[in-house]
Amino acid sequence: MSNYVTGIEEIGWGVSLVAITMVLHGIGMVWTLRAVNTLKARLGPQLGLAASLLILVVAAWLITVSHLVEVFTWAGFFLWKHAMPNPSIAYYFALLDYTTLGSEYDLPSNWRLLEGMIAIAGLMTFAWSTGVFFAVAQEFQDRELRRT
Repeated sequence: MSNYVTGIEEIGWGVSLVAITMVLHGIGMVWTLRAVNTLKARLGPQLGLAASLLILVVAAWLITVSHLVEVFTWAGFFLWKHAMPNPSIAYYFALLDYTTLGSEYDLPSNWRLLEGMIAIAGLMTFAWSTGVFFAVAQEFQDRELRRT
């Protein structure tokens, strides 16, 4: 087993990828909230249970798409740096590490630090997504409780 030494390139790319992930997530969360507000306006002021649940589902879909785009960014980097053999494995690896599940695949030793950094990015964005989804869900719950 060889000794692992963290390199400045690895740290620089890791910090950059985390920043890119956060920017993409910010855009995705703004789009999600705008879409939810647009949908609520189109459905009218008196939302029923089905319409309210539709809004929650749309919010969940858009949040999920945001995360999948962010994972694609990491997978693209791994392919660009020849750290993964093909797009399918790169995306699978990135998705599992982003969600902190971990994977049976490993990055080459000169990129090993990114396995933890992608998990950091995932944890931060999932926390942010939870806040956004909670805000949408809280409004739904308040509306339903007022109705009964």
